[in-house]
Amino acid sequence: MQRFRYALLLAAGAGFFLFQAKPTSVYAASSAPAAQAKDGAIVANPGSIAYENHCAICHGVQREGILPAFPPLVGIQHQKTDQQIMDLIHTGKGRMPAFPKLQGPELTALVHFLESPALSVSDSAADEGAHSSAVHASPLVDAGKALFQQNCAFCHGRDAMGGETGPDLTRSKLVLADVKGDKISEVVRDGRPEKKMPAFNFSSQEVLGLAAYIHSQEAKAASMKGGRRGVDVADLQTGNAALGKEYFNGAGTCAKCHSATGDLAGIANRYEGLQLEMRMLYPRGVKSQVVVTLPSGTKLAGTLVYQDEFVIGMRAKDGTFHSWKTRNVKFHVDSPVDAHVELFPKYTDDDIHNLMAYIQTLR
Repeated sequence: MQRFRYALLLAAGAGFFLFQAKPTSVYAASSAPAAQAKDGAIVANPGSIAYENHCAICHGVQREGILPAFPPLVGIQHQKTDQQIMDLIHTGKGRMPAFPKLQGPELTALVHFLESPALSVSDSAADEGAHSSAVHASPLVDAGKALFQQNCAFCHGRDAMGGETGPDLTRSKLVLADVKGDKISEVVRDGRPEKKMPAFNFSSQEVLGLAAYIHSQEAKAASMKGGRRGVDVADLQTGNAALGKEYFNGAGTCAKCHSATGDLAGIANRYEGLQLEMRMLYPRGVKSQVVVTLPSGTKLAGTLVYQDEFVIGMRAKDGTFHSWKTRNVKFHVDSPVDAHVELFPKYTDDDIHNLMAYIQTLR
């Protein structure tokens, strides 16, 4: 159990230590056409240039994404219109920053590049390391695999067996009841807004391919020895809720920052199983706050955006970004996640099981 606990902690925090070097050239690998100048020299596609400058460091040289942190952009035209893509670029979302200065021809070229055909899945980094000597079941399954890797793997995992936010499709009751995409097509085209799954604009043939691939993975999963591929919800329901509540309000010091009737009310309805436990141990996406004191004595407060040994950056409540050299200002950072990290060496197995049992009652 001790080994499982530390593996879980590592999995929960893994997304915070992601680094991707800037690619030397995205142009040559792209399928977007390059222009040719009058003197015969090859001029890089302006959309490729915009992509390399602003997007490739997070979303990969081939738009393949860097899972689990950054989604693939190949096939984004199935999810969003040109205007929606432009709005997303200008306003940002979640960990994606806004690029309001991207305008005019550069913005148009970038959108066209994002919607250009991708390299084949077998050649792209999205499928890197997934090759085997096995023969694919059919061209339909291969086509469905390409669509799945580009549009679904970010949530449901590369093998459809569950990912960071999406469930295991190989054990889905809907998938098991599906016949040639009749049920899968409804979910794909309508989405599930209540679960933050977007709708996709796929053709009937594309949906058939997607369904064929998911069913092929369902068959593959069923053939696995042992029948277990992860942590079931029942595995995390072994603690004592009363002792967990006592720990929450006492030794765990959870009640200093959280309230069962406030910020945590209904959390067990929003998350379950391993996802809930990971948020309990190391909540991802929690923003740190910072107060910066200028040499004049003026204090500015906002959300911490960047910090290293030399520079600190914050975004004020009005959305304005500020940064200073650390040697020129005084600052105090309030990082809510630090309290969770400090508990890591103090937890016992019983503490985790009991606390999890209590949090599962917060519905």
